[in-house]
Amino acid sequence: MGMSVAISAARENDAEQILKLQYLCYQSEAALYGDYAIEPLTQSLDDLRAELARGRVLVARLGEEVVGSVRGRVEDDGTAVIGKLIVHPRMQGHGLGRRLLAALEERLTEESSARRYRLFTGHRSDNNLRLYRGLGYIPVSTERVSSRLSLITMEKAAVSQDYAASA
Repeated sequence: MGMSVAISAARENDAEQILKLQYLCYQSEAALYGDYAIEPLTQSLDDLRAELARGRVLVARLGEEVVGSVRGRVEDDGTAVIGKLIVHPRMQGHGLGRRLLAALEERLTEESSARRYRLFTGHRSDNNLRLYRGLGYIPVSTERVSSRLSLITMEKAAVSQDYAASA
């Protein structure tokens, strides 16, 4: 390819590219669970724009193309809720998801003193589970959503910037 992937804050005009990428990336999840009505495949552009406005959204760019994205927000109790980590299928397996997630964790901690990170994935999503476990997330609960899907919630403690600076 010759170009490096840069991670930055999403811009308002990225919404359409993010939504198209989200639709592409969640096809495999929908097939895995036999459910094409999952929220990432039904989300509207207006809903995504609202997410961009109220939370932190990062994108990975290869030139001008958005090839990855992740979203997060910090709740009042200091829990950073992370969602919709997506990487273009042709870019998967090269550490981009790991880089996006680490960049988001860092920004959420710097900007809002997140105390812990929380995310969820489906029980059959082995690649996601492996990635999250490898990054220190541990399962804290499982919720049966339907006969085909159980969501596994995973968490890890945030490393405070004071601790990281002194380590």
